[in-house]
Parts: sequence; structure tokens; C-alpha cells
Amino acid sequence: MNLTQAIVDFALLGAEWVMWLLVILSVISIAVMVDRALWFRDKDTDTAAARDQIRSAFAGGDIGALAKTWKASPSVALQVAARGLEAVGGGAAAAAEAMHGERVRWRTKGDKNLVILGTLGNNVPFVGLFGTVLGVIKAFEDLKIKGAEGEEKVMSGIAEALAATAIGLLVAIPAVIAFNYFGRRLKVLLGGADELAHAVLSGLHARDGKSGG
Repeated sequence: MNLTQAIVDFALLGAEWVMWLLVILSVISIAVMVDRALWFRDKDTDTAAARDQIRSAFAGGDIGALAKTWKASPSVALQVAARGLEAVGGGAAAAAEAMHGERVRWRTKGDKNLVILGTLGNNVPFVGLFGTVLGVIKAFEDLKIKGAEGEEKVMSGIAEALAATAIGLLVAIPAVIAFNYFGRRLKVLLGGADELAHAVLSGLHARDGKSGG
């Protein structure tokens, strides 16, 4: 048996198994979307109000109390700022390093499983196209069958082939949208964390400047 005939024999299995594979990939994609949606819930905060609280904490000397309060918050920005507030005793460099480490930790958590959505969005259409190619090859083989039965098989095979492409796109498009959406949400969260980190360092420098003066 030559290679071409082996490929044709494989194609005669049809595209149905590819469509089942696409269904499985769709379930995985939806599971990741739900997981990320739950994770991002309550992770944002009002950074303008938080900046005012930081200034008040440095002015009133209740930095420790604010850090303790924010450590219990699910907000990424507040968690990063709280880590910096806890480390202000070691100076600006120590606070900056502490907040940088906390930011990296949250970025890693936020990125979790996003690569799956990106991979599915980029590659699932090709899986669907592969199913289409298999279906078309099978349809051409069915052309050898004469009569109404042959025509029916050909039409069925072509429909199956096109369905594979359609399902592939149906899986890929939501995955791409979700990947972009969650990626943007993560950037916004980390941007808020950077904003509060600068506010902590600004307050620390101002306090140290007064002490030095």
C-alpha cells in the first residue's frame, strides 16, 4: 500500500471524529472562560479613592492599619499596595521590591490558562479545516458509487465537511474574544496596581523628606 492510498483510507473515516474533537475543545474553552471570569470577579478597585487613603495613611501615621485592611481585599491593586505599606519600614527600595514581587505573583495568577484560549483561538480553525479536507476526500470517493445512493452519500459527505469548518470557527471565535478580553482586564488590573505602587512610594518619599528636613 502506497502513502497516497493510506491517506485516502484514513480520510474515509470521515470528519465526524474531528467534530467530536472540536466539541471536546469547545468544552475546554468554556471551562477556561468560566474559570477566568470567576477569578477576575472583584479583583478591581477604585484607585482614585485608594490613592486618597494612602495619602491619609501617611499623613495620619496609620499605615499599618491600612495595610492590614487591604490585605483582606480581593483587589489586585490593593494587595500590591498593602505589600508595599507593610515594607515601608525598610525604606523606598524595600517597598518597591515588595510591590514588584507581589505584582509578578498576581500577573502569574491572572495569566493562568489564558494560553489555552490563545492556542485554541489560533489553531482550532485549522482543526476544522482538516475535518473539511477529510470530508471532501470521502465525498470524492463516494462519487464512485452510481445512482441515487451515491449522490446521497456525496451530499452528506460535503455537508459533514462544511460542518467541520463551521464548528471550528464557532469554537475559535469565542476563544479569541475571551483571550483578548481577559488579557485586557489583566492589563487594567496591573495598571491600577502600578498606580497605587507609585502612590505608596510617593508618600514614602514625602515622609522621608520631611523627616530629613
